[in-house]
Amino acid sequence: MAILEQGSAGGAVPRDEQRGWIRANWGLLLAVAAIAAILLLPTPEGLPVAGHRMLAILGFAVIVWMTEAIDYAVSAVVIAVLMALLLGLAPGIANPKVLMGTSAALGLAFSGFANTALVLVAAALFLAAAMAATGLDRRIALTILSRVGTETRNVVIGTIIVGFVIALMVPSTTARVACLVPITLGIIAAFGVDKRGAFAGMLMITTVQTASIWNVGIKTAAAQNMVAIGFIEKSFGATITWLDWLIAAGPFAVLMCIALYFVMTRMMPSEVATVPGGREAIRKSLLELGPMKPSELKLLLLSVTLIGFWATEGALHKFDTSTTTITAVALMFLPGFGIMSWKEAQPRIPWGTIILFGVGISLGTALLQTTAATWLADIVVNQFGLKNATALFILGVMSLFLVVIHLGFASATALASAMIPIVIAVLKSVATPGINVVGMTMLLQFVVSFGFILVVNAPQNMVAYGTDTFSARDFVRTGLVLTLIALVLVMVLASTYWRWLGYV
Repeated sequence: MAILEQGSAGGAVPRDEQRGWIRANWGLLLAVAAIAAILLLPTPEGLPVAGHRMLAILGFAVIVWMTEAIDYAVSAVVIAVLMALLLGLAPGIANPKVLMGTSAALGLAFSGFANTALVLVAAALFLAAAMAATGLDRRIALTILSRVGTETRNVVIGTIIVGFVIALMVPSTTARVACLVPITLGIIAAFGVDKRGAFAGMLMITTVQTASIWNVGIKTAAAQNMVAIGFIEKSFGATITWLDWLIAAGPFAVLMCIALYFVMTRMMPSEVATVPGGREAIRKSLLELGPMKPSELKLLLLSVTLIGFWATEGALHKFDTSTTTITAVALMFLPGFGIMSWKEAQPRIPWGTIILFGVGISLGTALLQTTAATWLADIVVNQFGLKNATALFILGVMSLFLVVIHLGFASATALASAMIPIVIAVLKSVATPGINVVGMTMLLQFVVSFGFILVVNAPQNMVAYGTDTFSARDFVRTGLVLTLIALVLVMVLASTYWRWLGYV
């Protein structure tokens, strides 16, 4: 018989249920304990009360995001409420004799929704939904794979090429992987190998790691890049064009793809070398799609035109990436063009991602405005001796820090929202002459996308893991090697190529 305890309303509550609730919600309880503990500490000298309270909110946010205690969208709403209440009842930054007020604090909590980077993320999600609705992403992937041959090494190369092309066309990592996973499963089935065998695991991990690599290489490939761009624009009044980003990050991504090929084919060698009829199986899948529909043709034309506008931003025209992307989405819904209706799009859009992105930008903005980020940055600068350190040393220390802390995050967007404001404050605090703060912020944003090690480090990893084609152990051991290579590449490129470009 379960031991009962008296409930607050006089009812009996089984102790086992209480323990079960605590076990299920330990992350939320830990986050609440953290925010309470930080708030009870004396306000540090030189830090405004609002800054102190923002540190408490940051502690709550980091724990909730790391433990996935509540849904990301729900956590964003809770963080906005905490900002409205705690900052609203704190003395103002400009005039400490007057409270900030809940109205002003709520405005700050939702200020991220007025950021142009949010427009780009939302528009990108609509484009990704259109790709899935029309099947154009699947057609592109199958067309490329039908031409690479039937040898396993060629299929791996083809998978990497598909990942790059789809990254150009589908600006949402989870959407890309969700499209490619069924195609990869089809290839595995065509080879007639064990779903839990080395070839299946190698190909599926290659699919998802390629997506993560091109999150670094292409500005529009991932939402976390837009977080960094948003903070750069707000802090420095500068931006980084799509082409500038590609010129800087493209060589890194290409070298990482080459490394990925060798890591996967050497560490998880396939049990089969070739398959008769493999190409035919892919062509059969293409035939099942039928001829290209008018909606696919229109979307392909729109996507190619959009890539052209992204690549020529600042050179042939003055339209920024966000404006051209939202214009493409508007055209997509217009009667006559008719790629997709709003009714079709609505259920395909991950609205929670948009909410998280907006509040994440607001969180970082508040950390900067209340000087909480600067206060934390001073501690980091002093503890690691970064004040007069070389740019390479700063990049190395901060990169290692971001890789380690990413182990606790399941969302690179959340990680960027919490850490990029601190990165910016750290870079502003150092006294190293000639350091390019904007360029260094971009380079460290590259590292934010290094979700190579744990399955839980990114949603796309979990999508692939759900296919049961590889073990978490295989993902970790190959991911550790990829992360080590990526860190070495960062330091090599920072010493040479990125220095020549003026980013270091």
